[in-house]
Amino acid sequence: MARTIRPSLYISVDIEADGPIPGPYSMISLGAAVAGRQDAAGYTAEDDPEAHTFYRELRPISDDFVPAALAVSGLDRDRLVREGSEPAAAMAEFTTWVREVAVGAQPVMCGYPASYDWTFLYWYLMRFTGASPFGHSGCMDMKTLYATKARLPLRAVAKGTMPRSLLSRRRHTHHALDDAVEQAELFSNLMTWDPAPPA
Repeated sequence: MARTIRPSLYISVDIEADGPIPGPYSMISLGAAVAGRQDAAGYTAEDDPEAHTFYRELRPISDDFVPAALAVSGLDRDRLVREGSEPAAAMAEFTTWVREVAVGAQPVMCGYPASYDWTFLYWYLMRFTGASPFGHSGCMDMKTLYATKARLPLRAVAKGTMPRSLLSRRRHTHHALDDAVEQAELFSNLMTWDPAPPA
């Protein structure tokens, strides 16, 4: 009997944080955009990666931060302390959004690189909601995807080494939603890219 394959809904996620690891340091913004859907017939990109998005700025969870890390996002930490969303509320809202956009499919987080963003995202989801809509391993790294298709060592890969046709025309701004949308386009380009076979 053939096994039914559930489709995957790929969600590009970008986070900004004020330090290298969650717990001692804080995730200060979260952006997400639906990139596309894959079923047994193949991958279909979202027509407009800005059509289904999520964005929150979060209140820091500790007093500790690394100034250089904080500077990347350009966010005002004092303002976030006063006005940022409570992490528990933001993570609950994000979980609801993921479940709504992924009806009929299994959600998969994708990032470039996924390791940093997934570390914060999964920790925050488990810490503040007790569960992850992606499960414990529902993430895909775009850098690994490219390295595998291009037959390159992972550590040799950077966006600057990729064919320009794969890259989004949007700027990488270090605003979490802008970057999630930009990377949703990169992901769709990678998923449909068929490089020439080796000679």
